[in-house]
Amino acid sequence: MQVVRASPTREQNQGDNEMAGYFTEENSIEAVNGRMGKDINPRLAEVMACLIKHLHAFAQDIQLTQDEWNYGIEFLTRTGQMCSSERQEFILLSDALGFSMLVDAINNRRPARATENTVFGPFHVKGAPVRQMGDSINLDGKGESCLYEGRVIDLDGKPIEGARIDVWSDSAEGFYDVQQPGVQPRWNNRGIFVTRSDGAYRFAGIKPVSYPIPDDGPVGQMLGHLGRHPYRPAHMHYLVTAEGYQKLVTHIFVAGDAYLESDAVFGVKSSLIGVFERVVNGATLWRSPFDFVLARTAR
Repeated sequence: MQVVRASPTREQNQGDNEMAGYFTEENSIEAVNGRMGKDINPRLAEVMACLIKHLHAFAQDIQLTQDEWNYGIEFLTRTGQMCSSERQEFILLSDALGFSMLVDAINNRRPARATENTVFGPFHVKGAPVRQMGDSINLDGKGESCLYEGRVIDLDGKPIEGARIDVWSDSAEGFYDVQQPGVQPRWNNRGIFVTRSDGAYRFAGIKPVSYPIPDDGPVGQMLGHLGRHPYRPAHMHYLVTAEGYQKLVTHIFVAGDAYLESDAVFGVKSSLIGVFERVVNGATLWRSPFDFVLARTAR
């Protein structure tokens, strides 16, 4: 007599798969995270488990199609192919998605009175010349001249001596010197100034202009598909460091710029919109006063 065995039901198969640790649509997060070893770096385990959780939840939530998955892989591939020693398209992608600003905010929480951080940007260059207080950083003579001045102080308003203020901006045409080697003078619109006992700083530059982030690659195409422009509002970059104080990476934005509320990389904070005053019969056409308030490092 032949014995006919009943085929297992879908529910039975699913239960067996889950018990055995096999992958199913329903247990995908547990199946992948369950394969991690026991003796790996604890922080790595925490980060990867959370990444898998949210990545799989995203695909489930949006019901991602195979064609969409393929397009995503192609987009990331093209992003990587765009990277070079002069250009980092993945950082640009992070910037354009607001991810860079979020990471910056998480890692730079400060007391309310301290000057706020913003994104570093890709055009800082190490080794800029230390200049005398009051010098001009504008070497090509182009643009509308501007006097930048103020103080570096602590949370109690006391001046900070020996603070290094590393500054850089774009040119009158909207390009940084490293984008135009041979066109702009080396170190154009860059310099480092060191405060004395009064904490004061003073230098001449130009009133910056707004400019587009590089938009000839996958990130620029993404912005176009999303109906977004690639422009950043005009700003002066500052990197302020002093012994015993938290490093400050920030911009001072030009009030009234058309792109303040739609910065392509989300870098604008209301506290960083600076005053640019028109000067009458002065050495420069504009004046921009701003005090930087530093918070002490944790002890």
